Amino acid sequence: MASMEKDSVSGQMTTGHEWDGIKELNTPLPKWWVYVFWACVLWAIGYWVAMPAWPTPSGYTQGMLNYSSRANLDEEMKAQKAGRSQWVAKLQAATAEEIAKDKTLLNYALAGGKVAFGENCSACHGAGGVGVPGAYPRLADDEWIWGGTLADIEQTIKFGVRNAHPDSRQSEMLPFGTGDALAADQVSQLADYVLSLSSKTPAAGSPGEALFAERCAACHQEGGVGLKDLGAPALNNNIWLYKGGKDGIIAQMTKPKHGSMPAWTERLDAGTIKMLAVYVHSLGGGK
Repeated sequence: MASMEKDSVSGQMTTGHEWDGIKELNTPLPKWWVYVFWACVLWAIGYWVAMPAWPTPSGYTQGMLNYSSRANLDEEMKAQKAGRSQWVAKLQAATAEEIAKDKTLLNYALAGGKVAFGENCSACHGAGGVGVPGAYPRLADDEWIWGGTLADIEQTIKFGVRNAHPDSRQSEMLPFGTGDALAADQVSQLADYVLSLSSKTPAAGSPGEALFAERCAACHQEGGVGLKDLGAPALNNNIWLYKGGKDGIIAQMTKPKHGSMPAWTERLDAGTIKMLAVYVHSLGGGK
């Protein structure tokens, strides 16, 4: 180890340490840095004393200020709940139609419904109700399987579709061409006629028209306008929940798919369901 000496280049004293001919300079830390360091030490000690800091076998040290972020959050949530209570009471007392007519209450319901939709509905129906082709219906258009009035939408949200709830909406399409009297060529003719309805050029006088009148019109109505009371979708447009085109139509006719929706009345309160109904109604397809 070398002795302390003045460095000939920098003029700084060395520490006496040397490695492979490299001498360590004895350069002190800047005073401002030292002051800041000790200030941080003092601050840490003060924080340790004032705030919750150390775990104990039965909990943790509370600190002189007895601060708790969890308690603060509980207080904030209680304050928000108290602030919303007047609106919640109004929502509970009003019908969805009355909410839609009250501008202030409507704005509150739309904001709350948007949040509730994002938390509970968007996973299936997509953000903004855009739907998922082949799986979940679009809510942002003017076509409704079970009706698009506020009362219809609220009913659907409350009790759902094809679930175990006794008030659930129920419907089922029977398979054609797989056990009934329709032959394969008749299924093809029927699919051609349904395609003609969706293109707004009904194939009048075709074999498919007669088959449609005999087998389909009871539910889908004459001209394929649909019957919302039975959940029979309109066929006179080009909107398809499942695959469109002739192959898709034949697939749904022969091996029909039936979706399901839970009864939200078992999970959400009445006020939230009303807000959801108002929000869905506003997406662009409300009657």
